[in-house]
Amino acid sequence: MPELPEVEITKRGVDLHFTGQRLLACTVRQPRLRWPVPADVQSCVKQVLCAVQRRSKYMLMDFGGHVLVVHLGMSGSMKIVNASTPWDKHDHIEWNFGEKVLRYNDPRRFGSVEYVLKEPGWESRFVRFAKLGPEPFDGVFTPESFFKATRGKKISIKALLLSGMAVVGVGNIYACEALFRSAIRPGKAAGRLSRANAAALHAAVVSVLAEAIERGGSTLRNFQAVDGELGHFQLHCDVYGREGMPCKRCGATIKRRVMSQRSTFYCAQCQQ
Repeated sequence: MPELPEVEITKRGVDLHFTGQRLLACTVRQPRLRWPVPADVQSCVKQVLCAVQRRSKYMLMDFGGHVLVVHLGMSGSMKIVNASTPWDKHDHIEWNFGEKVLRYNDPRRFGSVEYVLKEPGWESRFVRFAKLGPEPFDGVFTPESFFKATRGKKISIKALLLSGMAVVGVGNIYACEALFRSAIRPGKAAGRLSRANAAALHAAVVSVLAEAIERGGSTLRNFQAVDGELGHFQLHCDVYGREGMPCKRCGATIKRRVMSQRSTFYCAQCQQ
């Protein structure tokens, strides 16, 4: 599933190629995504793409008075191709900017494209953003704020990371890696973290996500950048996908367990 690094890479690519250009046409070939694609997406046609932003795992295409909120779901990706390029089987939506077009491809159709009228304060009222925590690279996400977010929480620290309430964008791969770097057991109750634990995990979350962006994200199945490049962070993981292999830190065997229906990889010796 594309997570924050993959969405950030997609956002940067779309921003680089299309911001400042006028949308000539929007073709919705398959409207049945996670939620039906609203007819209001056509309101953006003939408008200039003013900016491309990101909130958590959502890409925001800002057309001035209108915003398209895009989620890549489990298997979605964006690609930039020549307007004459034939459609692929799972290409569902196309934004035509002239010689180049942006296409949304999603084999499993768990992604979404939603239309929002851009009014003051719309982000705080938008239902998808209502319970989201701070951005990991935002100044409001500090070791102390993260520590406070863990207080009184009985759920595991990994579950808290995945929930997006304490910080957004930390998916399964990045949660496993950040917990390893901070030497914290994934199943440890969030409320049992010490202030020092929280500071170490805060630093690990920021560094892991920054490194993942630098490495083009993680490509496990379908993700690719808008130019077709595949991510390679997964090739540098310390624990994720390394069940039965020796820990790079201590040599103990990496273990795997299922937590909340997600595979969790960790070193029982290094992580306490």
